[in-house]
Amino acid sequence: MMDVNEIRRYLPHRYPFLLVDRVTELNLNDSIVAYKNVTVNEPFFNGHFPDHPVMPGVLIIEAMAQAAGVLGFKTMDKTPEDGSIYYFVGADNTRFKRPVVPGDRLQLEAKIVTERRGIWKFECKATVEGELACSATILCADRKR
Repeated sequence: MMDVNEIRRYLPHRYPFLLVDRVTELNLNDSIVAYKNVTVNEPFFNGHFPDHPVMPGVLIIEAMAQAAGVLGFKTMDKTPEDGSIYYFVGADNTRFKRPVVPGDRLQLEAKIVTERRGIWKFECKATVEGELACSATILCADRKR
C-alpha cells in the first residue's frame, strides 16, 4: 500500500533511523500494519551485540511509534512539509517477549485508542512470523515545527 518513498513523505526520519520499510494495510482513523526488514547490515548490530546480534528494544519501540506516526499523519492528512512534527512522548505497559535478530521481518501494528488536543494514544505490537516480540501503549503529540 505504501512503499518507502511514500513513507518518507509522512515521516521526517532518514537513514539510519527510518525504521518502517513498507505499509501493507492502512485504515484511516483506525489502524496500520507495516514492517521492517531486519538485516545484519543495521549499524546498531556492530555494538549490540557483536557476537550475538539483537535489535535493541528501544528501536523496536521506535519502529512501532514510527508506524503509529504514519497512521496519525495520514489520518490528519498532514505531512512534515506542512510544518507539523509528530513527537513520541511516552510508552506504557511495554513488554518484550522475544529477541529480534538479523533476518527477521518485524511486523508493526498500531491501533488508535484516543486523540485529544493533538495527543494520540495507540495500542501497538511488533511480531515476527506471528510471534509477539513487543507490545506497548504509545503516546505521540502533533506539534508545529
